[in-house]
Amino acid sequence: MTRRPARRRPNRGSRPRKQKGSDFQFFLVLGLAGVWVSGFLMSAQSWLADHLWVLALPVAGLAGVIVVGMYLQKERARREATRAQGLRYVVEHLDGLHYTEFEYAVRDLLRRDGCQDAQQVGRGGDKGADVKATDPRGRRWVIQCKHRKDGWSGSAVGAPDLYVLNGTGRQVHNGDVLVMLTNGRFSQPAVDFATSQRLHLVDRRLLAQWASGSRPLWELLHTVPPPRRPSSSS
Repeated sequence: MTRRPARRRPNRGSRPRKQKGSDFQFFLVLGLAGVWVSGFLMSAQSWLADHLWVLALPVAGLAGVIVVGMYLQKERARREATRAQGLRYVVEHLDGLHYTEFEYAVRDLLRRDGCQDAQQVGRGGDKGADVKATDPRGRRWVIQCKHRKDGWSGSAVGAPDLYVLNGTGRQVHNGDVLVMLTNGRFSQPAVDFATSQRLHLVDRRLLAQWASGSRPLWELLHTVPPPRRPSSSS
């Protein structure tokens, strides 16, 4: 019995031979692409050399944006300064504000008086400070606000309301002038405690005088600490 010769298994590791001319076509296309890119770059360089003003367009555009931005910022500051100079509040208007809006109104009045860095900082855990500012003479102000919807007829601000301000105003907030301000009134124990601890009280009458006039708060208060730095007029 004769045996059939065994079939050879194809060698899976062997690769078909590349067709002739494939490498030549690849390098030909690559060379043509390089020639085209080189020609394009040379043409672009030559065109830019004849039109240098095109390169100035982005620079001019950026400069224009900067100039316009500076102008708008200056105009915004001018409008804010003009508004602040004429800022007035009647105390009845302050009565109708939310307590947070009341704090912002106090901040705006300080800015009107020249405290450019005045900020409303009142929130949970504010450690007794609702508004902080530095006046033109370098004194740091720490103000706690107590808003009363019923104004003078509302509940009086008592001595316990002053304890937190007295404990944190100088040690934590580094304040020179510590103020408790309300659109209402203060109890007699609060007045006595404020006097003993060099705290300043602004009640409804003094607030109405400050908010509706043009004199800064430090001119309306008594025994304000001396300036930290001399004024420009001294």
